[in-house]
Amino acid sequence: MKTIHILGGGTFSHVRNHLALATPAFGKTARTLTDMFREAMDPFEYDVYCHLTKMADHNSTLITNEDVERFVDALVDDPDTKIIVFNVALCDFNGSIDGVHSSKYAPRLHSRALEPTINLEMADKLVKRIRKTRKDIFLVAFKTTCGASETEQYVAGLDLLKANSCNLVLANDTQTYRNMIIVPEEAKYCVTTNRNEVLSTLVDMTLKRSKLTFTRSTVIDSPSVDWNDPEVPESLRTVVNYCIEQGAYKPFRGNTAGHFAVKVDDKTFLTSKRSTNFNELDRIGLVKVVSSGPDEVIAYGAKPSVGGQSQRIIFAEHEDVDCIVHFHCPIHFTLDGMEMPVRKQYAYECGSHECGQNTSNGLREVWHGIKAVFLDEHGPNIVFNRSIDPTRVIQFINHFFDLSQKTGGPVHV
Repeated sequence: MKTIHILGGGTFSHVRNHLALATPAFGKTARTLTDMFREAMDPFEYDVYCHLTKMADHNSTLITNEDVERFVDALVDDPDTKIIVFNVALCDFNGSIDGVHSSKYAPRLHSRALEPTINLEMADKLVKRIRKTRKDIFLVAFKTTCGASETEQYVAGLDLLKANSCNLVLANDTQTYRNMIIVPEEAKYCVTTNRNEVLSTLVDMTLKRSKLTFTRSTVIDSPSVDWNDPEVPESLRTVVNYCIEQGAYKPFRGNTAGHFAVKVDDKTFLTSKRSTNFNELDRIGLVKVVSSGPDEVIAYGAKPSVGGQSQRIIFAEHEDVDCIVHFHCPIHFTLDGMEMPVRKQYAYECGSHECGQNTSNGLREVWHGIKAVFLDEHGPNIVFNRSIDPTRVIQFINHFFDLSQKTGGPVHV
């Protein structure tokens, strides 16, 4: 049976005998989440385990970051591991005094001696190890701030999520008591000071999103497709260039969210590259993708945008269109949204088959020759045929969307 592992509590970093650094955390959140998971799911679906550090459970053998590291590696090696909720408050620093190697049995300091000076060094981050080799593990992580603004808190949580390939991050502020759940689509959900509400929402989102299916692309060596290549329709190029000029693609950690593509034939399309900055499109170019089935994708030269699955489904189910543009910008606040079809994104991680199907099912012809759907808390997908006058698509975008803003909030403080 597949397993859910919930880790909690704080860790120690030994400096000298009877002296250690510590991150105080006593396992309340991990215990609460364990109960919530068991209550929310079919007992025959997963086995749920709660693992606490010694700070939270005197019977535990998990004391230091190194202990947690070995334990996490064992979970990653276990093929039954499906979900890891990593709520351990790791000690972020290691300390040393007078150049003496730190350990539990390093020479003990004497309290009547001269005042010692401790040197601090950043400890290694462990959460990044989890999905480095196991992309099939659904990873929930936590980020703590103290006295941060909502934007600062969001950016800190998003940074943790992107840096470690997390599926969800719960960010909480210990001074304001504000909580929020941050997702790979760069949106935030359940912004609240109600701790039980956000934990319950976290469990619900985890159980829904962990069941999604993804197709991993196989990348083979090949040159990129130049953005100005004749195979790229002038209509798509004009629309995307306009979106870039208007700031629709806002970089975070050097990369931009969103995607765009053109269908070449029933099996082939050209799409934007994953983990790149679209504002440098003339230099970066596109990637050619060939699909021979729902679970087999070959990409030539680079990984395609995570939205590639949505593109494949849309091109297959909407044969009258062959161009897609997607960005993370909101509907104009002056519009009530009634003209624009809207689909909920809450249960779907971008890049999943289910997200692609949700997008395709929601597409409607809003203006003649232009189909669109707005994914709530995410952004629009706008599709059209290459033969369209691109100025009409630009007029459509300007009518409905605010390219100066980003869904989820700004990605800079």
